[in-house]
Amino acid sequence: MSNYDQLTSHYQTIHHFNHAESMLGWDAAANMPSGGSNARSKAMAELSVHIHRLSTQPQLEEWFGNAEKEPLSTEQKASLREMKRKWQQATVVPEDLVQAQSIASSKCEHAWRTQRQENDWVGFEKNWKEVVTLSREEAKIRGEALGLTPYDAMLDKFEPGTTTASLDTLFSDVKTWLPELIEKVLVKQQSDSIIMPSGTFSTASQKALGLEVMKLLKFDFDRGRLDQSVHPFCGGVPSDVRITTRYDEKNFVQALMGIVHETGHARYEQGLPSAFAGLPVGEARSMGVHESQSLFFEMQIGRCKPFISHLSRLSADAFNAHKDPVFAEENLYKIYTQVKKGFIRVDADELTYPAHVIVRYEIERDLINGVIEHTDVPAIWDEKMKASLGISTKDNYKNGCMQDIHWTGGSFGYFPSYTLGAMYAAQYKATMTQTVDIDAAIQSGDLSPIFQWLSDNIWSQASLHTTDELIKRATGETLNAVHFRKHLEGRYL
Repeated sequence: MSNYDQLTSHYQTIHHFNHAESMLGWDAAANMPSGGSNARSKAMAELSVHIHRLSTQPQLEEWFGNAEKEPLSTEQKASLREMKRKWQQATVVPEDLVQAQSIASSKCEHAWRTQRQENDWVGFEKNWKEVVTLSREEAKIRGEALGLTPYDAMLDKFEPGTTTASLDTLFSDVKTWLPELIEKVLVKQQSDSIIMPSGTFSTASQKALGLEVMKLLKFDFDRGRLDQSVHPFCGGVPSDVRITTRYDEKNFVQALMGIVHETGHARYEQGLPSAFAGLPVGEARSMGVHESQSLFFEMQIGRCKPFISHLSRLSADAFNAHKDPVFAEENLYKIYTQVKKGFIRVDADELTYPAHVIVRYEIERDLINGVIEHTDVPAIWDEKMKASLGISTKDNYKNGCMQDIHWTGGSFGYFPSYTLGAMYAAQYKATMTQTVDIDAAIQSGDLSPIFQWLSDNIWSQASLHTTDELIKRATGETLNAVHFRKHLEGRYL
């Protein structure tokens, strides 16, 4: 067996354990009773340590050195590059730190579910302090190994090749035009008459509606399922994708579009090439590219008029409300394109969403780089929300800095992926319109031409190319935020 073959076998073994870990995580979020938290945390920590040991075994260095001298195809070279990147990321972090982070993250996340509802910053801060301390330690270690700043080293985990310098430039530009655009749209929409949902929309009916929409989006139910959790997510592996949403029986709007969003993540996973199943090269290119799929589904497809027409019909059927003006196509379109300044990122409209992301990016950048302390976060959050959206979160922790799950698990460096994803999605749409009649495909109810383009250009390519190469091959240029601005101005003005 060649050294390359030994490596592929080894990384497929690691993949199997990652699969098991993801299922434990999904179960903890969707099914596990609260009393199981302590034991589950220990089990997941043990599994994390085992995966880390597999990822850092001494013979890997020799195998990589030898494999680089072997005659490999272009695809095998890309596969070797991605395995080596995983190995380098794993070897720099000591085992005891991995275990400590797993325990601290599980404890913090589980307690957060109750603490957030109770607006309990004091209780949350005690757990979060350890998460931040350990994340800073990880960032320092990674930064020294890669020759990067601590935060850039954390960014590299989610967005290989992306730096604080590039994000600062990108987001600084957005901050020059986004506030004015928001104000213009708010003025434009002042006279809009919108009928908001009222009454009770049972969880069972909402789930049934969500499943119908997933069918329209060609989700493969033989390789995935929909469940309920506190925070919507997509997890699992390409052959077993788990997505979740949360329901509000007083309003079906958010859960429905949340399902569209998570289905975008899931279709990407289900569309990854089976030839590279279980290998790093067969995984999603980056979190930004992953978010580009969910945001293409939600924003480029889900909130356009032809798709809203389908939602109008399906939702009226689901709730047996064909004469209710709430479900009229024009009214639903106004609901789904309504711009409103609000506290909650996951409930934010497409236009104000980047402001929420930039607030988080600037805070976590300075937190991990040691410019600020974790106890400073509530006040800085309030300051930045007032500056960007004109609203205060003073003493309102559950709708402020405690609202997201990401920081409870130490996922610092993740938030920029959301706005990068929105920008990529707008760029795909601009390119796709040259060869695909998008509106006609959606109107027909057969979205196959759209999904074929995504499959050919994004899904099937997995991690064969760097992010910049992937985007350039798909659209003819690397990330160009002009497409995002044009999309927003076109839809809202």
